Amino acid sequence: MFISRLKLRNWRNFREVDVNLQRRVFIVGANATGKSNLLDAIRFLRDISNPHGGGLQSAIDSRKGFRHVRSLFAHGKDNKVRLELELSEDPWSEETPEWVYRLQLRQEQRGRHRVMIEHESAEHNGKSVLLRPDADDESDDARLTQTALEQINANVRFRGIADFLASVRYLHLVPQMVRHAQEMQAVGLPNDPYGQAFLEKVMRTSKRTRDARLRRIQQALQSVIPQFSELRVVRDDVTGRPHIEARFEHWRSQGAWQRDDSLSDGTLRLIALLWSAYEPGGPLLLEEPELSLHAAVVRDLAGAFGAVALGLRSAGVRSPRQIWLTTHSAPLLDDEGIDLREIVLLRQTQAGTEVSTANQDEHLVALRKGGHPLGEAVLPWIGVDSPQLTFIR
Repeated sequence: MFISRLKLRNWRNFREVDVNLQRRVFIVGANATGKSNLLDAIRFLRDISNPHGGGLQSAIDSRKGFRHVRSLFAHGKDNKVRLELELSEDPWSEETPEWVYRLQLRQEQRGRHRVMIEHESAEHNGKSVLLRPDADDESDDARLTQTALEQINANVRFRGIADFLASVRYLHLVPQMVRHAQEMQAVGLPNDPYGQAFLEKVMRTSKRTRDARLRRIQQALQSVIPQFSELRVVRDDVTGRPHIEARFEHWRSQGAWQRDDSLSDGTLRLIALLWSAYEPGGPLLLEEPELSLHAAVVRDLAGAFGAVALGLRSAGVRSPRQIWLTTHSAPLLDDEGIDLREIVLLRQTQAGTEVSTANQDEHLVALRKGGHPLGEAVLPWIGVDSPQLTFIR
């Protein structure tokens, strides 16, 4: 299952969003157009759904309050924040989505200025399974400070949506946090967005699953990293701390093993990206995965993510997950296998950021038909002056 359509109103940079999505989502836009804020709409719903995350009020508080969530372009009486998702199985189907979830929020103008639910609904195969406010909400408005999504007793009829959203994974891996996780243990963040607990997670995975994923990652690394030979995860005999070790071929017959503290940032990031893609669950949200990677490696990323998202046998993935990524990389977008419907364009206007897919732009469609490299066509067209340079050691 994946998010096949996203609608937003008065969310951060966006006055209005209505965009159809595929199993891969490439979000492209100039700086400050709201790429991260678009991802954050999905993270927000994940935080509400997470049974350990504190629900709606905690999700609002962690974003510094309702005024930081509501768009600056909201005005007058039309100042409610609205999020809507459609969840489907088939990206090309014209049929009714399997699930639809809608949430509209407002803030009290007087009193405690609580964030309240203006509307919450869920549909399964076109049939309503939730509609709020209901009679109980009308008699006790404190109920409207919590979504049904976050309540086990209330979401029983649409638990599929709650479980799906709770499994959303956001990753913007910082190699230094992976290497120095033990030293930073006291400042761990919920949902581990920067990879601080990545190595421990790998080690806790069952040996059979862990070895299978590492073999897949090993095959990918052998094709892009010179002299790379083998990959393994071990615990330090003294500290018990987990480490990734990679073996490189050289003049010695046995080659040489290097631990994560000796691996390049790019190699460590690539390992974590591929591992996360192979994990089952809801959408994987990635911020500029091309960082620290050589352009030759970046060119292969779209294909690797596509194999995972589509559940291709070659990827060895039983439960494909949708992959969203923000990017400024022309090499990544130049992959000929990318469909224009997979590229989400963000353009800043006087009325907020506009969102559309590349297949809706006649200029880009014509360039694609003419054989023009897609990355070189898309980035200047949306106001990105030059592709981001990428490197790997």
